[in-house]
Amino acid sequence: MMTEGAARRVHIIQGEYKVLSDPNAVLSTILGSCVAACLRDPVAGIGGMNHFLLPGSATSPTSGGDATRYGVHLMELLINGLLKQGARRDRLEAKIFGGAKTISTFSNVGEQNAAFAMQFLRDEGIPVVGSSTGGDHGRKLEFWPVSGRARQYPLTGAETQRTVALEQRPAAPPKPVETSIEFF
Repeated sequence: MMTEGAARRVHIIQGEYKVLSDPNAVLSTILGSCVAACLRDPVAGIGGMNHFLLPGSATSPTSGGDATRYGVHLMELLINGLLKQGARRDRLEAKIFGGAKTISTFSNVGEQNAAFAMQFLRDEGIPVVGSSTGGDHGRKLEFWPVSGRARQYPLTGAETQRTVALEQRPAAPPKPVETSIEFF
């Protein structure tokens, strides 16, 4: 087994999802009000992550825009991607991260994103075995899709503001602070 420092890192940006079965791979993303769902089948040894900007659907009349920004689309893509690579729906488990209220004067889309993800998984019968959502700061997330291990780093106020800018137009991710929280 490789050490953590030698892990193959795969970064996910908003509107993306990835499914991997490499035990030495770690998926990472930077979240503000966006949400990342991390799903895995522990028996098949496969998992994945998505990163969505808004709840709901791009087909609704008020949404306008690219389907890859929406939770309903990316949740379906992630689940179907897992199933296509050998996962079974009845063995899937989830962890949910993100959904911060990064700008106090705006509506709380982060809370709506997190609530959407939890309701979607409940409706699909997929248990949520861990979550860290809300707050007023962004976070960097790392997820090991085979083991299910997840770790987050809280971002400082300046890093969170850069993340808000990224959520409006993707760019290079900010550097995390050195504090981390483990989710097993």
